[in-house]
This record gives sequence, structure tokens and C-alpha cells, in this order.
Amino acid sequence: MLVDNPLISPFFDPSAFAAKEAVLSVGELNRAVRGALEAQFPLLWVAGEISSLTRAASGHVYFTLKDAEAQARCVLWRNKAQLAGFRLENGQKVRARVLVTLYEARGDYQLSVEGLRLAGQGALFEQFLELKTRLEAEGLFAVEQKRPLPAFARRIAIVSSPQAAALQDVLATFARRAPHVRLTLFPAPVQGEGAGQKIARALTAAAASEHDAILLCRGGGSMEDLWAFNAEVLARAIRASRLPVVSGIGHETDFCIADFAADLRAPTPTAAAELICPARQVLLERLDALRRRLAQGCENRLRGWAQRLDYLDARLPSPARQLLLRRETLFVLSLNLHRAARQGVAQRQDALRAQAASLARHRPRLEAKGETLTHLRQRLQQAATYLLRHRQQRLAQLAQGLRQLDPQAVLARGYAIATRPDGSLLRDAATTTPGDTLFIELARGKITTQVVESVKK
Repeated sequence: MLVDNPLISPFFDPSAFAAKEAVLSVGELNRAVRGALEAQFPLLWVAGEISSLTRAASGHVYFTLKDAEAQARCVLWRNKAQLAGFRLENGQKVRARVLVTLYEARGDYQLSVEGLRLAGQGALFEQFLELKTRLEAEGLFAVEQKRPLPAFARRIAIVSSPQAAALQDVLATFARRAPHVRLTLFPAPVQGEGAGQKIARALTAAAASEHDAILLCRGGGSMEDLWAFNAEVLARAIRASRLPVVSGIGHETDFCIADFAADLRAPTPTAAAELICPARQVLLERLDALRRRLAQGCENRLRGWAQRLDYLDARLPSPARQLLLRRETLFVLSLNLHRAARQGVAQRQDALRAQAASLARHRPRLEAKGETLTHLRQRLQQAATYLLRHRQQRLAQLAQGLRQLDPQAVLARGYAIATRPDGSLLRDAATTTPGDTLFIELARGKITTQVVESVKK
């Protein structure tokens, strides 16, 4: 009975309530129990290991003080936390001066911490540090060994417990951000005896499957709850995986060996789902931007080619255009030639008339002057005939030169024009190889042929 415990005051007698046969409310009962606990237990020192540490925005600190046999919830109020003298962390062994009390609103038994003394690290935390130091010395956590994540993952393997609440958060995140990604669950217990080995086996099976990456996830909890992810066999399985591994274990403040071994550590399971592949809407927006850039680039390139084609077309007239220009030149030369011939004949006729008039004025002897006149007339006719013949020969030469420049005339003499399939002229047999296709243009018609042999000169 309570009265037999020397720590309990004899002034509290719980049978007094039963004697009155009073009906108590829950609040009254909790207040009575709290008063009894605080009255019966003086301030005392309790030794244990800190776990499940939480710092509230108000400055209060909540944690669990435990040992190998049991655990008790503790609260360290803000004014007391400021006087602690060291920063509290999970795994620390401490001695706490506490007041045994009850949180009335929930009926939770807890210890109100009045002071703390650091007593050393807990056994689990020491094991964690020893394993982390040893694996880090082996280079298992080296940055250069980290595998890059695929840019566009389509198949993701998830290693987690089917009952884990974090798994539902991950699935909801994928459904919202990347519904196109195919997900495959490789189930494994995430807590309990032998969970580390089972998680390692599930991860090894996922690494052997046809996926792009592996997501290892579990919700938050105490160090004991997350201890399966501190297994050495799991860390080595992560590094042996041929697929990149993303860890999303616990809360942002929780760290385990699997986080250091993974290729990428996310602060939460949901953040891991967001990091392992980009959102579908983001990919669609990037694709649309690239499509617009491609269309603009093609349009600019086509516009440039069109301008270049117009420029080359202006600089290189077609053969028909060249022939037309030659004919126009020939026509102009012919007109000039006829005009010059007429002018020469007219000038000679004028000179002849002038000479005849002068002769008539100075005719000393008609017979002699008549003979001279006849002679001069003959010379004039000969000169005119010679000049006309010379001009005609020149005209014929020019016409012959124009006919020689006419590509159709050259083809009519038995020549041919050889072109390649791209329209370029073939000028040197050395530029061909057996089997090349050539187009031969003749005076009448075209021939398509292939090169059997090319003889170089």
C-alpha cells in the first residue's frame, strides 16, 4: 500500500474519496493525482538517456528519459532550458533533477525537469558514432562515389513498409506531381528485430529490377524506432546497388547511417519524392519552352536561307537570261553596223557630189576630167564595196561568236553537260567515283547514267 512507501506522505489517504462515495470528474481526479504525486515525491535525481527530443517554438523542450528497463516523458521549461549550460541532443546520458507530476489535460505522467547534468552518451548513440566513423574511414560515404539521379525517372522502386504512414504521403506526392512515374513497392519492416537485414534484402531486390532509382522511406520516430536504418548491412547494400538511392527517413533533424550511405538524403519522405523526379507540370512547361525555341530557330534559319537564295539568284543569272542578254547585245551591234555603213556611204556620196561640183567648176578638159571622174567613180565603188564586204565579214564573225557562245549550239555540235544529282556541274572526272549517278544533257533530251570508271588526267 502507498502508506508503506517511505517517500509518500501519510497525509494523503486515497480511501477518503471512496468513503464519501463521491463521483469525481476526470479533471478532479487528475488534479488529485497530480497533487498526490507532487506531494508524495520530493525533488529527486533520475539518470537516463535522452531520446525523442523536440524543441517547441515557445522554447520549451520535450524529451523521453529512458534506460534498458523503462522510459518516462520529461518537460524542460524555457526558463530552465536557458540555464542548462549545454545543448541537448538525442543519445546523451544525463542526470536530471525532476519533480514527479501529471499533465492534467491528457492525464499523462511526466517528469518536470528542474536541472540537468551531462553524464555521457547513450549506448545506442555510441554504437551509431562508432559505426559511422568506421564506415566513413572505409570511404563508404565518399562524395565521389555518389551516383547521380536520372534526369527523367520513369520507374521508381520504393522500399518501405506497406503500413507506413510515410508511404501514403509519398504515394500522394507522386500522384500529385508526377502521375506518369511507375511505382513499385518492395515491402520490408522498418522497425523491430532483424528489420535492418530485411530492408537490405528488399533494397538488393529493387536494385536488380528494371527501375531508374530507389526511394528508401520511413516516418519519424525515436532513435530506437529508426535503429533499423543504422544497420551496417543496409549501408553496404545501398553502396552495392547499381541504382541511385534516395533516403527519406524520419524528420529533418533525424540522421541515420543509411542517410550517409545514400546518394541523396532528403529531410522527409515527402521531400524525397519531390527530389527524385521533377514535377510533370514543370517538365511540360520546359518542353513547351523548348518547342517554342525550336520553332523560332527553324523560322529564323529558313528566313536566312531564303535571303541567301535570293542573293545568289540575283548574282547568278540563268543560262536563258545570259542568252537573252547576248541577243540584245547582238541586236545593238547589228544596228550600229548598219548605221555606220549608211553613214559611210552617205559621206562618200557627199564627197563625190562635192568632187563633181568642183570638177564642173574647174573643168579644163572635159575628156581628161571625164576619164578622171570615171576612175574616181570606180575607186569609190570599189571602196564602198570593200567597206561593205568588210563590215559584213565583221558582222558574220560576231554572229559566229555569238553562236559559239550559245549553249544550245555547243550541244548541237555533239557536246554534252554532265551534272550531279544536286545540280552542280561536273568539270573533273577525278571528283567522281564508280557508282555515282550523273545526268547528261544533250542537244535533244537528257540521259541518267552511273559512273563505271573515271580516268583522271
